[in-house]
Amino acid sequence: MSSHDLPRPDYAARRRRLMERLPDGVAIVPTATEKSRNADVHYPFRPDSDFWYLTGFAEPEALLVLVPGHPDGEEWLFCRPRDPEREIWDGRRAGLEGARELCGIQQTRSIVELDSLLPELLQNRELLCAPLGRSADFDARLMLWRNQARSRSRAGIRYPQELVDLGFLLHEMRVIKDPVELEHLRAAVGISAAGHRHGMRVCRPGMTEYQLQAEIEFVFQRLGARSVAYPSIVGGGPNACILHYTENRDALADGDLVLVDAGAEYGNYAGDITRSYPVNGVFSPAQREVYALVLASQKAAIAALAPGRSVADYHEAAVAVLVDGLRDLKILSESREAILEQGLYRSFYMHRTGHWLGLDVHDAGSYRQRDGNWRMLEPGMVVTVEPGLYFSPENPACPERYRGIGIRIEDDCVITAEGVEVLSAAAPKEIDEIEALMALGS
Repeated sequence: MSSHDLPRPDYAARRRRLMERLPDGVAIVPTATEKSRNADVHYPFRPDSDFWYLTGFAEPEALLVLVPGHPDGEEWLFCRPRDPEREIWDGRRAGLEGARELCGIQQTRSIVELDSLLPELLQNRELLCAPLGRSADFDARLMLWRNQARSRSRAGIRYPQELVDLGFLLHEMRVIKDPVELEHLRAAVGISAAGHRHGMRVCRPGMTEYQLQAEIEFVFQRLGARSVAYPSIVGGGPNACILHYTENRDALADGDLVLVDAGAEYGNYAGDITRSYPVNGVFSPAQREVYALVLASQKAAIAALAPGRSVADYHEAAVAVLVDGLRDLKILSESREAILEQGLYRSFYMHRTGHWLGLDVHDAGSYRQRDGNWRMLEPGMVVTVEPGLYFSPENPACPERYRGIGIRIEDDCVITAEGVEVLSAAAPKEIDEIEALMALGS
């Protein structure tokens, strides 16, 4: 399977939508910069998500400029020209002609022309829209271009007086996924689910966390995902109580649970699934009690996803079930009202129940409206649903039988006109399903 098998997004339509929101402005959208890992080795390059959303162009050293109504062209892409000598060492480049054909942008210019042409494109514009505050180097160049445009103000040429962060305009577009984006997300999540199923089949006592990670990520790559969406979390036993545990170096012990939070990136879209299961394939009574509680809270949260519900509703639904369960397990003894009012459950559940998902694993988009209220869910929004309970062995408030148990269950869900579609349903999460799959082995 290849991301080329999926339909290509309409990048030109996205650019038009953004330009409609800045009729007398100019938008400058750079891609990511290459990052050095050590010595002369670089991390694998991934384009900036905003830049990719508008262009579908994957090369470094590129920048998009949108200038609505400009007589020489509204869309300008600056990129690397062809260079046969460098291409021998570093790989093929699209060049100006290739970029023009790939992106449908007529004005493609060499990146070396950027500093000379950009100030001219800013002339007689009222508003400058760009990613602000993310890179000191880019911010400095942005001010240099603006100052160069301002230097001609005595000749009667206007320059942008107002600066607006790109995310303010673009991220509200990105929060609603179009049908093509949903196909890409279904592919990313489907690959992620296959990796989790394989992990359950091969997991066994004595395996190391990194070996289990390798098995899961092997499936990701075999199915066409060239990268993970984020560093995989594979935490056995008490390591599962560390929310962002990524060392993944310990042995998996018989009798422990393992928490696996791993997602494939496919076509630059992220999957994000978490499953927790017994290393030996059978839940102990204490593990079963806690797991059943987390699963019930997750199902309550998913049931609270629907158009017109707020993004806070599904978190509150999960918390309500967890609080009742913590009281039933005699882990908390205070009244339900006191636990909620004082946040006493946060010793065991310290994060929210989900986030946006898309080109970024924590995707773009605000969670509150301008009036401060939580925003309402709409069809096309994609969220994760991931309640958990974490009973650290160092937490004296936790009964002995539960210490060292960390459980999180995470699914990826798209809001539909009718309610919700669980994209990650192929990854087993019912206790009987997990035990049955693990009994089969690899």
